[in-house]
Amino acid sequence: MVRESAGFAAGYPVLIVEDNPSVCRMLQETLGEAGHASVCVGSGLDALDRLEQGYFPIVITDLLLPGTDGLDLCRTIRARFQSHYIYIIVLTSRSTQEDLIEGLEAGADEYLIKPVGDAELRARLKIARRILELEHSLKKSLEEFKSLSVKDGLTGFFNRRYLVEHLPQEIKRAVRYRRPLSILLFDFDHFKAVNDQFGHQGGDEVLRQSAACVRETLRQDLDWTVRYGGEEFLVVLPETALDGALIVAERLRQCLAARDITTAKGTLRVTASIGIASLPEMAPRQRLPMETLIECADRCLYEAKSEGRNRIKGRQL
Repeated sequence: MVRESAGFAAGYPVLIVEDNPSVCRMLQETLGEAGHASVCVGSGLDALDRLEQGYFPIVITDLLLPGTDGLDLCRTIRARFQSHYIYIIVLTSRSTQEDLIEGLEAGADEYLIKPVGDAELRARLKIARRILELEHSLKKSLEEFKSLSVKDGLTGFFNRRYLVEHLPQEIKRAVRYRRPLSILLFDFDHFKAVNDQFGHQGGDEVLRQSAACVRETLRQDLDWTVRYGGEEFLVVLPETALDGALIVAERLRQCLAARDITTAKGTLRVTASIGIASLPEMAPRQRLPMETLIECADRCLYEAKSEGRNRIKGRQL
């Protein structure tokens, strides 16, 4: 399958929907000369099958087709394929303004009158490419903006906004299906002294470089981390009971304590205290506010600090 980003390195792949073999060959020759790979099918149903199987961001379709006509195909493409934009060029021998309006309203981007000259088709392909690249750039910008809106810029972890939106869902899912769930709440010991000695930039380096320990310790695509406060972090461990969470927390504690942090004012090591809270056994219809789980982890963290720091405390609610 051709990926979306491939269009920037070469011409976008084109799907031709035309039941006349000679017209198909002519279009494919012009497309090939313009740098576009193409596939030709003879009906709207075959076109939809091809679009389901592969990436064709440009479709050139005849208006008159066996079975589903070109306008119905336009409408179906617009309704069914919305993950990326498909630029549709309709070919027809009709030339009235009513036909043009009908094609555009059905979802076509261009409406070319047969016979189509090579120069005219090449010009339309250039327009299609500009539109598709603009759409790709806009989508990428929106994805980056969305990511920034829920990510901490220093560590790359999620922020509290993400926590508020997703932790209640994790709790609800765990209770509904009677699955375990734990959270870790940890912060760095004597972090004020780090800022005093190494400056706030040094403190930022501690947070940024220590984030690697968190990523090394956790399961990719299942566990997730939030920067909960200045030097305080919350880790969500789905499918993890208290005994498993204690193991994860100990691995994390050891990793943090053993890592050399390099700053502009020298190298240092830091330790962290960790509080753990695990879901209790609950009936599927019971509810547990996320604040209750976080408060339990926070109390455990306070106990770990009170008992000497660089240690773990945890409990099941």
